[in-house]
Amino acid sequence: MQETRNEKQVAKKQEAGLPSDALFEADAKKGFENVDQESVALPILKLLQNGSAEAQRKHANYVEGADPGMFFNTVTRKLYDGEKGIQVIPCHYRLEYQEWADFGTGSGRPENIFPGNSDILSKTTKDAMNKDRLPNGNYIQKTAQHFVIILNEKSSETALISMSSTQAKISRKWNSMMMSITKDGKDGPYTPPPFSHIYKLSSVKNTGKGNEWYGYNIQKISEITDVNLYKRAKSFYESCHRVDQLNGKTS
Repeated sequence: MQETRNEKQVAKKQEAGLPSDALFEADAKKGFENVDQESVALPILKLLQNGSAEAQRKHANYVEGADPGMFFNTVTRKLYDGEKGIQVIPCHYRLEYQEWADFGTGSGRPENIFPGNSDILSKTTKDAMNKDRLPNGNYIQKTAQHFVIILNEKSSETALISMSSTQAKISRKWNSMMMSITKDGKDGPYTPPPFSHIYKLSSVKNTGKGNEWYGYNIQKISEITDVNLYKRAKSFYESCHRVDQLNGKTS
């Protein structure tokens, strides 16, 4: 029987005294027994804008090759062509209210985060820019959080996509798209979980009121046909849902 390419690669590694992928696979997850979802930094998949530091060549945080309209993974620092798009599996959704200080006056991250069932908006008033202001001067931003698995050519990675402001409409559309899928089951029609399908995310340029920004375009691609990929997506959903339950962010 002819050796496969993979078998030849393993044999070469063994001859050279190097560990093979078979050994790595046998020891998968060892050493991570005490690492849960709260112990890792979940990458944020950013849609770069004209004002994003990563896309400004003279900025200290500039990323080589970055341009507005591209997707950027904040942990791996990998760039994705926004026009070409990426394929993702949506695994979990969370609505939250984020408290922000005005640009240049805060920490650069949310000062507080309130769950989707919070009454925090009742404590705000609208300002001249239609922002919901708290008595302390900070504003509240309604934010949709989509936890996804990014599908690369030979691998996959988890990430968080945040949609707020002008992207809130896209988030609602995506949720509606997922919830509109129905299949015939033994007990009648049902809606499969969001992590049963693959979607394509690409970027599009928008203009309005003298401004220019990039938004998301979302297309449904297909059902997942790989059992192991489906199991991984379900496992990611379960870990995100468990964290939300522990933090009182879901029922």
